[in-house]
Amino acid sequence: MKKILIALATAGLGLSGALVAAPATAGTQKAPDYTPPAPQWAQCADLPEGIECASVTVPLDYDRTSGKKIKIAVSRKKATDTAHYQGAILFNPGGPGGSGLSYPAVMQNRLGAPLAAQYDLIGFDPRGVGSSEPALRCDPHFFDPVRPDYVPANWGEEAAWVKKMQNYSKACDATYGDLLKHMTTVDAAKDMDQIRKALGQKQISYVGYSYGTYLGATYATLFPGNVRRLVLDSIVNPERVWYDANIDQNHAFEARAKAFFAWIAQYDANYHLGTAAADVEKAFYAARAKLKATPAEGRVGPSELDDTYLAGGYLKSRWPLLANALSRYVTAGETAPLAQAYATYGDSSGDDNTFAVYSAVECSDARWPRDWGTWHRDWWESYRTAPFLTWGNAWFNAQCQSWPVRGHEDLRINGKSVKNALFFQDTKDAATPYQGGVEMHKRFPSSRLVVMDGGGNHGLTGRGNACIDDIWKAYLTDGTLPASLPGPDAHCAPFADPVPPAASLRSAPTADDDWVPGER
Repeated sequence: MKKILIALATAGLGLSGALVAAPATAGTQKAPDYTPPAPQWAQCADLPEGIECASVTVPLDYDRTSGKKIKIAVSRKKATDTAHYQGAILFNPGGPGGSGLSYPAVMQNRLGAPLAAQYDLIGFDPRGVGSSEPALRCDPHFFDPVRPDYVPANWGEEAAWVKKMQNYSKACDATYGDLLKHMTTVDAAKDMDQIRKALGQKQISYVGYSYGTYLGATYATLFPGNVRRLVLDSIVNPERVWYDANIDQNHAFEARAKAFFAWIAQYDANYHLGTAAADVEKAFYAARAKLKATPAEGRVGPSELDDTYLAGGYLKSRWPLLANALSRYVTAGETAPLAQAYATYGDSSGDDNTFAVYSAVECSDARWPRDWGTWHRDWWESYRTAPFLTWGNAWFNAQCQSWPVRGHEDLRINGKSVKNALFFQDTKDAATPYQGGVEMHKRFPSSRLVVMDGGGNHGLTGRGNACIDDIWKAYLTDGTLPASLPGPDAHCAPFADPVPPAASLRSAPTADDDWVPGER
């Protein structure tokens, strides 16, 4: 009966339709016959002294290189150790939709001065992002609180969310229809090669995190001869792009949520939420129900709570702050700590640029179901065993069901022509689950896979883990790789779990310590 009612309701919303995809031809295309003008470098207005900014002019459509142009914002910290100069190294933080302009400053610190001085450190905002022109913004108020509950209590609430996401798709199409046709990862990879040309480099090195691993793998597939060194950290599964990858995330974040609840229970003397993980989980969902009736500080309802606590699934060093906020709300009725936790980790209101680009890339990169009945079936099935993220993740992606650009066949990632590459993956990473690193390692036969065993963190290099960083820096210094072994080629122990009372809301982590690639 319910299936019949849903089918009729979706038809009324105009949600029927077959799964349709454009043919995948990107992998066989020739390199674009275009050379960009030389960038005009100047000190960046809002970055540290010595970081220069410019733009690289590229074709909107690489099938029509003489047509309309767009601008890709780039930044650099020039090499100072000319005796050991190693060329340009590009960085991408993930997303899709993440800005990379600050990365020369960030990576100068993470690499250490001696190694950083050997490279031109290059950041960039991929097409549509941040300081690139045009920058996508479809509805600046889309994330304003308080949002409807992500978990629909009935078909009416589910249909309202579907309509909300359809309206977002329409808003993007109305303003950026021409650009949306050219927002795939393949387009961004071709832009990277234009950056290479603009820098006057025969080859480039690359470090990509999260979605940036898929961008780097795409670049290496299209332009293998232009890759000098390739580092992929926290790796997208190229076999699961993108609909299936998001369902995989639901289950991986569920595991991290349960680990968080178990950690809180271990420290019941601090948090008073129960001595068993199940007790803490029950307290969390009771708080969620209470916030639906009365949002904290008028800003944190159940969906905002979900967005805030999702942050703990990326990085376990955040657990003390999040546990403290939950404890004070549940045990003492204090709303200010919860509101401040939301401001720190969950608040995306006021600017939807990252989400607009995320949507434009993922929706057009690969095939998505075009009828809501498929989504309804799959996501309710996921919710039964993974309630923590499922419906929040569904609505983060549901615009793809009605996106004006039909998804292409995803590019077949192939790294057989890449001479060497270095990959890092945590076995309990939730945003990019472990199997992604394994699959990408298979696609790049000359790569090495370094595994952190059970840390649960997203983004491993440059965080101070000596085992990880020694391997990373050795490779970027002289190309040294771990010996090839069956399966993973090296294993590193994770950071220890945090110990409370570590972080109060008055002593939140610094931006650098708390940085996570590709975070929503």
